[in-house]
Amino acid sequence: MSPAAALDVSHLPDYAYDWALVDVETSGLIARRDRILSIAVLTFGPDGAQTGEYSTLLNPGCDPGPVHVHGLTEERLSGAPTFEQVAGRIGALLRDRVMVAHNAQFDYDFLAHEFARARLHLPVTQRLCTLALNRRVEPPSVGLSLASLAAHYGVPQTRAHDALDDTRVLAGIFRSSLAEAARLDVPLPLVPCPPRQDPQFAPNPPKTPCAYRNPGRLAPGGPLVQGMKVAITGETATSRAELVARSVAAGLNIMSSVSRHTSALVTNDSASGSAKARRAITEGVTVIDEQTFLKLLGDVRSGTSHENQALKKTPEAVAPAAPPVTQPAASPVMPTPSPAATATVADIADAVEVADVVDIADVVDVAEVAAVAAVADVPAPRRAETRRSIRPFGRRRVLVLGGTHEEASAARVRVVELGGAAAINLSASVTDVVLLPGGEHDRRMTRITALELPVHARGWLEAPATEPGDVPAQGGTATDVLPRGGVADLPTPVTTGPWHVSASWAQQTHCEIDVVTFVLDEDEQVSCDGDFVFYGAPESPDGALRLLCDGPTEQSVAVDLAALPPSVRRIAIAAAIDGAATFGDIGAVRVTLAPGIDAPAAVQATLDAATSERTLLLAEIYRRGPRWRFRAVGQGYDHGLEALVRGYGVDVE
Repeated sequence: MSPAAALDVSHLPDYAYDWALVDVETSGLIARRDRILSIAVLTFGPDGAQTGEYSTLLNPGCDPGPVHVHGLTEERLSGAPTFEQVAGRIGALLRDRVMVAHNAQFDYDFLAHEFARARLHLPVTQRLCTLALNRRVEPPSVGLSLASLAAHYGVPQTRAHDALDDTRVLAGIFRSSLAEAARLDVPLPLVPCPPRQDPQFAPNPPKTPCAYRNPGRLAPGGPLVQGMKVAITGETATSRAELVARSVAAGLNIMSSVSRHTSALVTNDSASGSAKARRAITEGVTVIDEQTFLKLLGDVRSGTSHENQALKKTPEAVAPAAPPVTQPAASPVMPTPSPAATATVADIADAVEVADVVDIADVVDVAEVAAVAAVADVPAPRRAETRRSIRPFGRRRVLVLGGTHEEASAARVRVVELGGAAAINLSASVTDVVLLPGGEHDRRMTRITALELPVHARGWLEAPATEPGDVPAQGGTATDVLPRGGVADLPTPVTTGPWHVSASWAQQTHCEIDVVTFVLDEDEQVSCDGDFVFYGAPESPDGALRLLCDGPTEQSVAVDLAALPPSVRRIAIAAAIDGAATFGDIGAVRVTLAPGIDAPAAVQATLDAATSERTLLLAEIYRRGPRWRFRAVGQGYDHGLEALVRGYGVDVE
């Protein structure tokens, strides 16, 4: 970015920062294991003028990894300095500046680990991801990769995967993205970065997954069966490590907590009053002592393997008739949904599998949806409904302002029924605005008027005209819009990289929202505490799931389906509010599914909870026979995160 082309935002306090733009090339994708091979840092002032530039190769002291990607061989790196030797200079460039990168959490995590290995403090207090910024801006580009955005913004790119060239490209993209954000009055997705000085901030080693299905409770006097869930509490004569090792070798599933699905609790003091003993008594779990358990370990009966169960194809030719649409009964696992939540055919679709034959909503052409996946070179999800009809809002993206929560929610539902997408923020992709009572006072109206966006009254949604031909598809691709309860099939076999499920909501200042994920077995329970992924443990032990914080109102979960063990039946993704606020205060939450971190969304849904919910089950990815499916759920609960966690079998201290 030349000084002449620099963007001066020094007069705009919300956008005026000192910036440090960063790109790293690495020996792999796992920060706790792999190393940085090259790094480039460009610094800019609030006026857009470049103030510094530094780049260097680094000798990682290990195999450089995918040379075919970055071209950095051991010979090229052998004479380069180590990271420890240049850490001070890099730190000086980062200090007192906002770190900017494309997929910034990746670069930040690698820098955090490298500084920790050097026993130095990473001087970054805030970061900004240009991916997250462009998700807010929503430019009409083919995708959000560095190359796609460079093409859209007209930034020349000469040497992809060269740290210095990529950083210069990033500078051009950031300049244009920042200008567009200022034009739209879009808040910057700045992420606070607390100190990370401990070199051991890494997940625990993964628990060996049990290969067998849970056969149920241990009958008094009966045998142990492979797959039984066993918990141990209190002092034992045999070392705990040996008990666990022998149990795992016999095919049992050792759990860290007790739930109604626990087969047996092993304890030498059932009256100890421990949390596990109390829960076992409450749930009626069989309790045995250590000696009895050791005897039973000598003759563990054969169980049913998850592999065999997963290969069984569930019949889908004829689905049973849908039961009456009523409020569902309380789940034996989960707490009762809030009274304000209402059930739909889609809510009960998983129980009766009507999603295959019942038209939950009109269908977008599968060929249009396939265009999204073609950009990322992967198969597209397939909508589970079977009927297609013409919908007048096929390319409209409508922002609803004003009204009560219920009125705005109903308007957004209507937009989706008409085939459009319901926006939650003003962005470059918004085509229309619906104004409900009070919406004229929304701070975004000034910018909407300046942008000359069409503004409609609520009645426009009742008598819509067919979409005009001059409404462009965003980047030439189409995103399948799901209603609440809508289902999309993921391609099989699972051969692609991680899918990304992202959640975003309107900018809030009075509360925080946390996205959490549960990896569940056939009992709708976690098999270990590590299967609960949240802000305090952002990665599952096996690396199959990872929570990414893209901004204060943007969080996503990367799900590598191919890395999941056969015992996994469902991945539940939820959001919980920290504090007294409810999702009625927050408004709608947008959920997207994309076949890559910078790929365009293949599926999206806008979910409105009712007024009182503090926890919202957003989406799930689940097995249906040999296929994985994605469902937009939108089920709210009045309770907080702790009750949700306990319901899925996580031991909460």
